[in-house]
Amino acid sequence: MTAETAPPALDAETLAFAGRVFQYARMGHADELAELFGQGLPANIRNDKGDSLLMLAAYNGQAEAVRAILAAGGDPELANDRGQTPLAGAAFKGETEIARMLLDHGAMVDGTSDGSRTALMVAAMFDRTEIIEMLLARGADPDRRDAAGQTAAEMAQAMGAENAPALLAKAPRPAR
Repeated sequence: MTAETAPPALDAETLAFAGRVFQYARMGHADELAELFGQGLPANIRNDKGDSLLMLAAYNGQAEAVRAILAAGGDPELANDRGQTPLAGAAFKGETEIARMLLDHGAMVDGTSDGSRTALMVAAMFDRTEIIEMLLARGADPDRRDAAGQTAAEMAQAMGAENAPALLAKAPRPAR
């Protein structure tokens, strides 16, 4: 990149504003976010780790902020730099209501982006039975394998999950 094509350096005021916006998502300041979206703030901005506002709100259990971001056009499939989707983040944290909202707004039930683990795999690893049941009811594939060749049940067993392996064993299998 030459000096002519390099993006301009951000000033301290702009960086502070960006920091506040991402903190609004983490802390659930839905009204502040909605106001900023109304002023033209893009719903899919991402921080230096590739985390979108939606990822931060979903991961931190901020249902009202998730609603505001989705209403402003937040992409439920926008993964961070580690390939994690907001749905996988909600599954990891056990946020059933948020996972439901994301699915209702177009998150792919078996989506992985650049990552190799689906939300079902993440939920199974951490024994999030309510989320496992919801994902299975929405068509998640319990036999899908990650890049290492493991299924959700195998991951759950490796992590010592108490209920997930049996729940996955009796799950209906999608037609092949």
